[in-house]
Amino acid sequence: MTVGALLSALAVGLAVGALGRLVVPGRQTVPRWVTAAVGVVAALLGSLTVRLAGDAGPLDFRETLVQVCASGVAVVLVVVTSGRHRSVTPPARTRR
Repeated sequence: MTVGALLSALAVGLAVGALGRLVVPGRQTVPRWVTAAVGVVAALLGSLTVRLAGDAGPLDFRETLVQVCASGVAVVLVVVTSGRHRSVTPPARTRR
């Protein structure tokens, strides 16, 4: 990976991580740094995927598009799934 690809993945991941919280309605329990980190990691994986497929060139729009899509999906999944806690009801007591 080139330095440009790493910097674009970092920029895209941070931006989508910050904006991804706005897409999901309601209160989120995930810290902002987690959504930013997930966005950056997913953007890096998207960039790596495009480069392994051999479709990336210098300043390639497809690579940026894959980075945005991958980080957007990952951030939304993390925000939606992390806020749900299952409440376990205790078993009913029987009187003796």
